[in-house]
Amino acid sequence: MNKTTMTTQEVAARFNELAQQEKWFEIQDELFADNVRSVDPPHSPYFGYAEGKAPVRKKGEDWVKRVEAAHRLYTTEPIISGNHFAVGREVDITVQGLGRIQINEIMLYEVKDGRIVLEQFFY
Repeated sequence: MNKTTMTTQEVAARFNELAQQEKWFEIQDELFADNVRSVDPPHSPYFGYAEGKAPVRKKGEDWVKRVEAAHRLYTTEPIISGNHFAVGREVDITVQGLGRIQINEIMLYEVKDGRIVLEQFFY
């Protein structure tokens, strides 16, 4: 690897740059580790648990396929502490089978060796 490993601050900055453009799959491609875990609240009506880059990608793709309209999408600047960073996320969307929903959540990320190894959602 010709580049030094990114710090948590650098990962969070790149994450923010892409999140502000709603480029979530680019975030996965560029910043996620192969063994990334994606954790939603127990009994979430929207998502379950996924582990590994491909299953996490599929989880996102399956959700995006169901989104019929996006009314408001907003992500805060990241807050960084140690090897974690968090963002606030607000979505107002129309989803097939669910209708129009609003989700206000905290998205927590853990960084190890310059890659995101965990994303956990609180809503």
